[in-house]
Amino acid sequence: MSETVPVPHGLPMERDASPFDPPRRITRLREARPVSPLVFPDGHEGWLVTGYDAVRRLMADTRFSSRQDIGVLHLPYETPGMPAITEPSPQVPGLFIAMDPPDHSRLRRKLTGAFTVKRMKQLEAHIGDIVERQLDELARLTPPVDLVKEFALPVPSLVICELLGVPYEDRGNFQENSAKFMEKEVTLEEKMAAYGAITTYLAELVTRKRAEPGEDILSDLARQDDLGIEELVGIAFLLLLAGHETTANMLSLGTFALLEHPEQLAELRADPDLLPDAVEELLRYLSVVDTFYRYATEDIELCGETIAEGSTVVVSLLAADHDPDRFDDADTLDVHRKARGHLAFGHGVHQCLGQQLARIEMRAGFEGLLRRFPTLELAVPAGEVKLKTDMNIYGVHALPVTWTETAR
Repeated sequence: MSETVPVPHGLPMERDASPFDPPRRITRLREARPVSPLVFPDGHEGWLVTGYDAVRRLMADTRFSSRQDIGVLHLPYETPGMPAITEPSPQVPGLFIAMDPPDHSRLRRKLTGAFTVKRMKQLEAHIGDIVERQLDELARLTPPVDLVKEFALPVPSLVICELLGVPYEDRGNFQENSAKFMEKEVTLEEKMAAYGAITTYLAELVTRKRAEPGEDILSDLARQDDLGIEELVGIAFLLLLAGHETTANMLSLGTFALLEHPEQLAELRADPDLLPDAVEELLRYLSVVDTFYRYATEDIELCGETIAEGSTVVVSLLAADHDPDRFDDADTLDVHRKARGHLAFGHGVHQCLGQQLARIEMRAGFEGLLRRFPTLELAVPAGEVKLKTDMNIYGVHALPVTWTETAR
């Protein structure tokens, strides 16, 4: 690249263009140097990858490891109260998102049957029923209400609890602790306490399922003798966390984005057949799981840059999904766009296992919400919506909404 830009010291994180676009410093960096050196707060000299083609190539290359036990994890942002990390983190049994093949492949293969497109399609009507029941509950309330609390969080929580065989009445436990675990600035003690509370609960749950299995995914896994309790707990933790946090944030932040783009919302209301493409576009436009980390296991050339062995690499899916070299008018929300090929679910061997489930939930959620609440609008100025800039998954902490009429 001909343009010279300063090497960033720490990951630029301030959403200073809009609540939905990458930080301007990341946008400028992607334009000038899509594979850029990055100086971490602890002094580590790593890399930041922001270009669409570079991100796809990196995530398809297993030499960029997902493991956290082969090198020191360097965080690209300040963590007040968190002690400096000076040694690799031990591998967590069952947490296959932080593993490489063949360990990753062995565990992921256990779940492929549970999340096939065919099986997810069979669940579509049932998920639609769950959405409608929650919309009925929402319609009984007197606005203004918090859409996160009353709709965006309950829907995926109900679905994942039912699929995994987790009692829904226990959701308060895992929702509170998973939110604490996902906060960027909590102390290590608070983070580990939240993690410990969830895993203790899940250990008791999978032990019961091993003794008395039911008709759910965790019971299916518990029947397999080659999976120990610790591995079952790790898998359950990952599925439970990913199964409600990501979709809940997409439903709430996606609604916020549509309300802030009334012309797009009007077109979607006028032509519900646009919904499947609109969901893909919202996934691209918002990319709520913004950053991933990889560890270079050898010297690797990527788009003209040499990433040295031992480097921590930060991958920005949001920047890649807003890359104008891949998507025309990439910072524009366009419900007519064919956004296939976006990276919101990742790429390569770690591409999101539950992506078809998430799509079904979002299609049902947005369709039902727009149909049942034709006058839905924000109940506060947009600038007062509290964004999850303090979390590892982006979204809104609350979305106060109101309406003047409902429909069936």
